[in-house]
Amino acid sequence: MVKLRLKRLGKKREVSYRIVAMNSRNRRDGEALEELGFYNPRSDETRLNVPAIVTRLKQGAQPTETVRRILVKAKVFEQVNA
Repeated sequence: MVKLRLKRLGKKREVSYRIVAMNSRNRRDGEALEELGFYNPRSDETRLNVPAIVTRLKQGAQPTETVRRILVKAKVFEQVNA
């Protein structure tokens, strides 16, 4: 199953994440199928490739809880249902 989840980057106490599409059996920082965005929790900055995310969600990818909250905040699910 393909999941939309966070991939950790950065050094200790200066973490940032990439939002990626990944096989659910791969490890957290393993090889991703596609990079879909960026999330920095320290500055609450997000950059999303919305058309690619919508495509992945329509193909059946399941977001993790954290990614789901980020996507709801960015109103991506409204575009999936449209």
